[in-house]
Amino acid sequence: MNLDWSALTHELSKWNDSGMRLLLWWRDDDAVEPSAALDRLTGLSGRLSLPVHLAVVPRFAKPSLVDYCRRPGLVPVVHGWSHEDHAASGAKKSEFGTDVPRARHDIVLALNGMQNLFGTRFAPMFVPPWNRMDEGLFPELVKAGFTTVSAFTPRTEAHPVPSLTQVNCHIDPIDWRGTRDLVDPAQLIRHVVQLLSDRRNGIADNDEPLGYLSHHLVHTDAIWDFTEQFFQTIMKGPVDLYSARLIKAGPP
Repeated sequence: MNLDWSALTHELSKWNDSGMRLLLWWRDDDAVEPSAALDRLTGLSGRLSLPVHLAVVPRFAKPSLVDYCRRPGLVPVVHGWSHEDHAASGAKKSEFGTDVPRARHDIVLALNGMQNLFGTRFAPMFVPPWNRMDEGLFPELVKAGFTTVSAFTPRTEAHPVPSLTQVNCHIDPIDWRGTRDLVDPAQLIRHVVQLLSDRRNGIADNDEPLGYLSHHLVHTDAIWDFTEQFFQTIMKGPVDLYSARLIKAGPP
Protein backbone atom coordinates (compact mmCIF):
# COMPACT_ATOMS: atom_id res chain seq x y z
CA MET A 1 0.00 0.00 0.00
CA ASN A 2 1.51 3.29 -1.17
CA LEU A 3 0.66 6.09 1.25
CA ASP A 4 1.64 9.74 1.27
CA TRP A 5 3.27 10.46 4.64
CA SER A 6 4.68 13.86 3.61
CA ALA A 7 2.31 15.82 5.87
CA LEU A 8 3.44 13.82 8.92
CA THR A 9 7.09 14.07 7.90
CA HIS A 10 6.69 17.85 7.55
CA GLU A 11 5.09 18.11 10.99
CA LEU A 12 7.88 16.04 12.54
CA SER A 13 10.44 18.40 11.01
CA LYS A 14 8.73 21.25 12.86
CA TRP A 15 9.10 19.23 16.06
CA ASN A 16 12.80 18.82 15.36
CA ASP A 17 13.16 22.55 14.74
CA SER A 18 11.34 23.34 18.01
CA GLY A 19 13.47 20.96 20.07
CA MET A 20 10.35 19.18 21.35
CA ARG A 21 10.15 15.44 22.07
CA LEU A 22 7.19 13.08 21.67
CA LEU A 23 6.50 10.17 23.99
CA LEU A 24 5.01 7.30 21.98
CA TRP A 25 3.35 4.06 23.04
CA TRP A 26 1.38 1.16 21.57
CA ARG A 27 -1.56 -0.71 23.11
CA ASP A 28 -3.25 -3.78 21.66
CA ASP A 29 -6.52 -5.08 23.14
CA ASP A 30 -8.41 -8.34 23.73
CA ALA A 31 -5.62 -10.89 24.19
CA VAL A 32 -6.57 -14.28 25.66
CA GLU A 33 -4.34 -16.83 23.92
CA PRO A 34 -1.57 -17.21 21.34
CA SER A 35 -2.63 -17.08 17.70
CA ALA A 36 -1.28 -16.41 14.24
CA ALA A 37 -2.46 -12.81 14.62
CA LEU A 38 -0.55 -12.46 17.90
CA ASP A 39 2.54 -13.85 16.18
CA ARG A 40 2.16 -11.15 13.54
CA LEU A 41 1.80 -8.48 16.22
CA THR A 42 4.87 -9.71 18.08
CA GLY A 43 6.87 -9.93 14.86
CA LEU A 44 6.00 -6.34 13.98
CA SER A 45 6.88 -5.18 17.48
CA GLY A 46 10.26 -6.85 17.13
CA ARG A 47 11.00 -5.36 13.71
CA LEU A 48 10.13 -1.91 15.00
CA SER A 49 11.94 -2.34 18.34
CA LEU A 50 8.74 -0.96 19.85
CA PRO A 51 7.15 -2.61 22.91
CA VAL A 52 3.44 -3.36 22.68
CA HIS A 53 1.20 -3.18 25.74
CA LEU A 54 -0.96 -6.27 25.47
CA ALA A 55 -4.33 -5.76 27.16
CA VAL A 56 -5.21 -9.19 28.56
CA VAL A 57 -8.72 -10.31 29.58
CA PRO A 58 -7.81 -12.07 32.87
CA ARG A 59 -10.90 -14.26 33.26
CA PHE A 60 -10.32 -16.01 29.94
CA ALA A 61 -6.54 -15.77 29.56
CA LYS A 62 -4.93 -19.15 28.83
CA PRO A 63 -1.75 -20.38 30.54
CA SER A 64 -0.23 -20.56 27.05
CA LEU A 65 -0.57 -16.76 26.81
CA VAL A 66 1.36 -16.35 30.05
CA ASP A 67 4.26 -18.34 28.60
CA TYR A 68 4.00 -16.43 25.33
CA CYS A 69 4.30 -13.10 27.12
CA ARG A 70 7.76 -14.00 28.35
CA ARG A 71 8.93 -12.82 24.94
CA PRO A 72 10.71 -9.45 24.93
CA GLY A 73 8.65 -6.50 23.78
CA LEU A 74 5.33 -7.58 25.30
CA VAL A 75 4.01 -5.67 28.32
CA PRO A 76 0.87 -7.35 29.70
CA VAL A 77 -1.73 -4.95 31.13
CA VAL A 78 -5.23 -5.56 32.53
CA HIS A 79 -8.24 -5.45 30.18
CA GLY A 80 -11.19 -5.48 32.57
CA TRP A 81 -12.18 -8.78 34.14
CA SER A 82 -14.26 -10.70 31.61
CA HIS A 83 -14.95 -8.13 28.86
CA GLU A 84 -18.70 -8.50 29.37
CA ASP A 85 -21.28 -5.79 28.82
CA HIS A 86 -23.07 -4.80 32.04
CA ALA A 87 -24.58 -1.57 30.75
CA ALA A 88 -28.29 -0.83 31.11
CA SER A 89 -30.51 -1.56 28.13
CA GLY A 90 -29.98 1.04 25.43
CA ALA A 91 -26.77 2.41 26.96
CA LYS A 92 -23.33 2.18 25.37
CA LYS A 93 -21.46 -1.01 26.16
CA SER A 94 -19.54 -0.97 29.42
CA GLU A 95 -18.20 -3.53 31.87
CA PHE A 96 -17.50 -0.94 34.56
CA GLY A 97 -20.46 1.40 34.77
CA THR A 98 -22.60 2.56 37.67
CA ASP A 99 -23.08 -0.84 39.37
CA VAL A 100 -20.46 0.00 41.96
CA PRO A 101 -20.56 -3.15 44.17
CA ARG A 102 -20.18 -5.50 41.19
CA ALA A 103 -17.60 -3.26 39.53
CA ARG A 104 -15.55 -2.96 42.73
CA HIS A 105 -15.60 -6.75 43.06
CA ASP A 106 -14.54 -7.28 39.44
CA ILE A 107 -11.73 -4.72 39.66
CA VAL A 108 -10.22 -6.74 42.50
CA LEU A 109 -10.81 -9.99 40.60
CA ALA A 110 -9.04 -8.51 37.57
CA LEU A 111 -5.93 -7.51 39.48
CA ASN A 112 -5.78 -10.75 41.45
CA GLY A 113 -6.32 -12.73 38.27
CA MET A 114 -3.39 -11.05 36.55
CA GLN A 115 -1.20 -11.52 39.61
CA ASN A 116 -2.04 -15.22 39.65
CA LEU A 117 -1.23 -15.50 35.95
CA PHE A 118 1.79 -13.24 35.53
CA GLY A 119 3.15 -12.64 39.02
CA THR A 120 5.10 -9.38 38.83
CA ARG A 121 5.50 -9.50 35.03
CA PHE A 122 2.49 -7.32 34.22
CA ALA A 123 2.06 -3.56 34.53
CA PRO A 124 -0.74 -2.36 36.89
CA MET A 125 -2.53 -0.46 34.12
CA PHE A 126 -6.32 -0.88 33.90
CA VAL A 127 -7.83 -0.77 30.41
CA PRO A 128 -11.65 -0.76 30.61
CA PRO A 129 -13.31 -2.71 27.79
CA TRP A 130 -14.77 -0.44 25.11
CA ASN A 131 -12.54 2.30 26.61
CA ARG A 132 -15.44 3.21 28.84
CA MET A 133 -15.63 3.42 32.64
CA ASP A 134 -17.55 5.41 35.24
CA GLU A 135 -14.96 7.84 36.61
CA GLY A 136 -16.48 7.40 40.04
CA LEU A 137 -14.75 4.02 40.07
CA PHE A 138 -11.26 5.50 39.72
CA PRO A 139 -10.68 5.49 43.51
CA GLU A 140 -11.52 1.77 43.46
CA LEU A 141 -8.69 1.20 40.99
CA VAL A 142 -6.27 2.83 43.40
CA LYS A 143 -7.58 0.81 46.35
CA ALA A 144 -7.10 -2.41 44.38
CA GLY A 145 -3.50 -1.52 43.49
CA PHE A 146 -3.63 -0.01 40.00
CA THR A 147 -1.41 2.97 39.22
CA THR A 148 -2.61 3.73 35.69
CA VAL A 149 -5.87 3.81 33.72
CA SER A 150 -6.04 3.90 29.94
CA ALA A 151 -9.00 4.68 27.68
CA PHE A 152 -9.28 6.60 24.38
CA THR A 153 -9.08 10.27 23.29
CA PRO A 154 -6.83 12.89 24.91
CA ARG A 155 -7.03 12.91 28.69
CA THR A 156 -8.49 15.87 30.51
CA GLU A 157 -6.32 15.34 33.60
CA ALA A 158 -3.02 13.58 34.17
CA HIS A 159 -4.16 12.44 37.62
CA PRO A 160 -7.98 12.19 37.72
CA VAL A 161 -7.76 11.03 41.35
CA PRO A 162 -4.77 10.95 43.71
CA SER A 163 -2.27 8.16 42.98
CA LEU A 164 -3.73 7.33 39.56
CA THR A 165 -2.21 8.38 36.22
CA GLN A 166 -4.28 8.45 33.03
CA VAL A 167 -2.50 7.50 29.80
CA ASN A 168 -4.94 7.18 26.90
CA CYS A 169 -4.70 6.14 23.27
CA HIS A 170 -5.43 8.61 20.48
CA ILE A 171 -5.16 6.81 17.14
CA ASP A 172 -7.34 3.83 16.11
CA PRO A 173 -6.98 2.63 12.50
CA ILE A 174 -10.19 0.53 12.47
CA ASP A 175 -13.51 1.75 11.04
CA TRP A 176 -15.60 0.13 13.77
CA ARG A 177 -18.94 1.62 12.75
CA GLY A 178 -18.52 1.02 9.04
CA THR A 179 -16.39 -1.43 7.09
CA ARG A 180 -14.45 -2.71 10.13
CA ASP A 181 -11.44 -2.38 7.85
CA LEU A 182 -8.90 0.45 7.68
CA VAL A 183 -10.21 3.98 8.14
CA ASP A 184 -9.46 6.12 5.07
CA PRO A 185 -5.64 6.42 5.34
CA ALA A 186 -5.55 10.07 4.27
CA GLN A 187 -8.05 10.88 7.03
CA LEU A 188 -5.98 8.97 9.57
CA ILE A 189 -2.80 10.78 8.59
CA ARG A 190 -4.56 14.15 8.84
CA HIS A 191 -5.77 13.15 12.31
CA VAL A 192 -2.25 12.26 13.45
CA VAL A 193 -0.83 15.51 12.07
CA GLN A 194 -3.53 17.51 13.88
CA LEU A 195 -2.77 15.70 17.15
CA LEU A 196 0.91 16.55 16.83
CA SER A 197 0.26 20.12 15.74
CA ASP A 198 -2.01 20.70 18.75
CA ARG A 199 0.73 19.44 21.06
CA ARG A 200 3.43 21.49 19.39
CA ASN A 201 1.32 24.63 19.67
CA GLY A 202 0.43 24.10 23.32
CA ILE A 203 -3.24 23.33 22.63
CA ALA A 204 -2.98 19.70 23.84
CA ASP A 205 -1.06 18.02 26.66
CA ASN A 206 2.29 16.85 25.32
CA ASP A 207 3.15 15.26 28.66
CA GLU A 208 0.65 12.50 27.83
CA PRO A 209 2.26 9.76 25.72
CA LEU A 210 0.74 9.57 22.24
CA GLY A 211 -1.01 6.20 22.05
CA TYR A 212 -1.72 3.96 19.06
CA LEU A 213 -4.50 1.42 19.63
CA SER A 214 -4.68 -1.88 17.73
CA HIS A 215 -6.75 -5.08 17.93
CA HIS A 216 -4.63 -7.86 16.45
CA LEU A 217 -7.48 -10.39 16.28
CA VAL A 218 -9.48 -8.37 13.73
CA HIS A 219 -6.76 -6.75 11.62
CA THR A 220 -6.91 -6.94 7.86
CA ASP A 221 -3.76 -6.77 5.76
CA ALA A 222 -4.48 -3.09 5.12
CA ILE A 223 -4.57 -2.36 8.87
CA TRP A 224 -1.33 -4.25 9.46
CA ASP A 225 0.32 -2.39 6.58
CA PHE A 226 -0.83 1.04 7.78
CA THR A 227 0.30 0.26 11.32
CA GLU A 228 3.79 -0.66 10.20
CA GLN A 229 4.15 2.36 7.93
CA PHE A 230 2.84 4.69 10.63
CA PHE A 231 5.38 3.55 13.20
CA GLN A 232 8.23 3.51 10.68
CA THR A 233 7.43 7.11 9.79
CA ILE A 234 6.79 8.62 13.20
CA MET A 235 9.77 6.91 14.82
CA LYS A 236 12.07 8.82 12.45
CA GLY A 237 11.05 11.94 14.36
CA PRO A 238 12.05 13.14 17.86
CA VAL A 239 10.39 10.22 19.61
CA ASP A 240 10.94 8.56 22.98
CA LEU A 241 9.19 5.34 23.99
CA TYR A 242 6.82 5.03 26.94
CA SER A 243 6.42 1.89 29.03
CA ALA A 244 3.72 1.37 31.65
CA ARG A 245 6.25 -0.69 33.59
CA LEU A 246 8.07 2.53 34.39
CA ILE A 247 5.09 4.74 35.24
CA LYS A 248 4.81 6.09 38.75
CA ALA A 249 1.56 6.65 40.55
CA GLY A 250 0.11 10.13 40.64
CA PRO A 251 0.67 12.49 43.55
CA PRO A 252 -0.64 11.15 46.88
